[in-house]
Amino acid sequence: MSIEERLRNLQATILFHDLTQEQLVDVMKTMREESFAAGAILFDANTAGDYVYIIERGTIRVSRVTTFGEETTLDILKQGEIVGELASLDGQTRSARATCVEDSVLLALDKKSFEEILEHNHNVAFNLLRELSGRIRKADDNIVQRLEEQRVAIETRFLRLQKLMEASKIINSTLDLDKLLGLILDAAAQSIGADRGTLYLVDDIQKELWSKISQGEDMVEIRLPVGKGLSGFVAQTGENILISDAYADPRFNREIDKQTGYRTRNVMCTPLKNKDGKIIGVFQLLNKRDGSFDNDDVNFIDALSAHAAVAIENARIAQEMVQNERLSAVGRMASVIIHDIKNPMGTLRVYAQVMKKKSGNEEANKLADEMIHQVDRFVNMTQEILDFTRGVSASNFQEVAFDEVMENVMSFIEKDLEKNNVKLIRDAQFQGMVNLDQDKMVRVFYNIASNARDAMPQGGTLKVSTKADGDFVRIDFTDSGTGMPEEVKNRIFEPFMTYGKKHGTGLGMSIVKKVIDDHNGKIEIESEMGKGTTITIKLPVKK
Repeated sequence: MSIEERLRNLQATILFHDLTQEQLVDVMKTMREESFAAGAILFDANTAGDYVYIIERGTIRVSRVTTFGEETTLDILKQGEIVGELASLDGQTRSARATCVEDSVLLALDKKSFEEILEHNHNVAFNLLRELSGRIRKADDNIVQRLEEQRVAIETRFLRLQKLMEASKIINSTLDLDKLLGLILDAAAQSIGADRGTLYLVDDIQKELWSKISQGEDMVEIRLPVGKGLSGFVAQTGENILISDAYADPRFNREIDKQTGYRTRNVMCTPLKNKDGKIIGVFQLLNKRDGSFDNDDVNFIDALSAHAAVAIENARIAQEMVQNERLSAVGRMASVIIHDIKNPMGTLRVYAQVMKKKSGNEEANKLADEMIHQVDRFVNMTQEILDFTRGVSASNFQEVAFDEVMENVMSFIEKDLEKNNVKLIRDAQFQGMVNLDQDKMVRVFYNIASNARDAMPQGGTLKVSTKADGDFVRIDFTDSGTGMPEEVKNRIFEPFMTYGKKHGTGLGMSIVKKVIDDHNGKIEIESEMGKGTTITIKLPVKK
């Protein structure tokens, strides 16, 4: 920079604008140019104040570090302003830190020279006094503004704490899991001003997220794989997602809006974690009423999650206690029944065998075989209920020809169906070896066929088909019955869940699911009211 340019710059500064050119030349002779990169610390607090700096180019931030480690900005100084003058005036150490916000060029003036300039140039001293007065005013304004901001922040935190306490009371008011999920979602949405949302829970076994939404007067369960969609991604990674403009984000699926007619503006997805940090669910909240979701909302939901996770765990424990007590009662009943019927049933079985041996009549032999079969079925079924209630899982696996097993069980089922005006349609395409407990699997098939029969009180058809499906054999039971609502379908494998029956224990499909799981198989249900039901079983094929 030329001498003329520097003189013009000095003349334009607040401190020296009253000096003549000759005076400025003398002042300039006492200065030296220093350059600093962005981020460089010009000086720090509690250091010696040996130099005063005139900012020729760049921006300097003056700040203090609190005892809490927080750095607070006191002033931002720009071209033509002076920095570091206080330590030179009062002889004490620096009271603040000066940091270059950008690449800067400064003119350094040592303490002695600065004092001589002030002593011999009263206008400079007066200009400095005015500059300091302006800075004190600015500092006052900054302090007041900071105090106001802190008060607003404290009031906001206090209000959020109140909301958190109120939400905690609400979600701890019930042990009904379905009702609890609705309370948690409502508390979350209302607390952060969301218009609506969904609370998903993680199904670790199926690797799915599930939730219940209202559809008319019914509650319908929805499921989606972990890793799919925004909520699935959050469940898999634990990351928070904040979307301020849903339609501008490629991750957002617009199809749901098209189907519902709802317009999503912004989205927040955040994980629900238990006390161990495990992800047990996901909050998906839509359309904040005032602006967009932010990190304060994420922090609030994170705090709420701790209370929600405890409430969910308590509800599950309560349900398990009730269910275990009911299972225990059924187990005690089954134990008494088995104890009381073994002797008479054994006697009936022996009599049937004697009748078959002595009759010599083919029809009588068939009736005797049927008696023996029904006695065995009754005893085994009761024992199976007892085993289920006790958590016993003993299986007798054998390698069998699957088509022969199906032929035998279908022949037996067909007789029962004919009595109830139900036609059995067979479509056996699979022939191969399968490793299974034949007695248990026969009871599974009979249980499913019996449920289909009960769903067709006026008669109908039951189609049973088998075919290869990769490493599995697929068995489909398709009836033309009344079907079942979504709520029943989603709970059909729960103990004591019955639908449309006046008889039975409510354990049949729970036992079916347990047997299929013991065979490392799969079971799925498709059903629609008035259009029948299809139950699909997949069992591993012997390779």
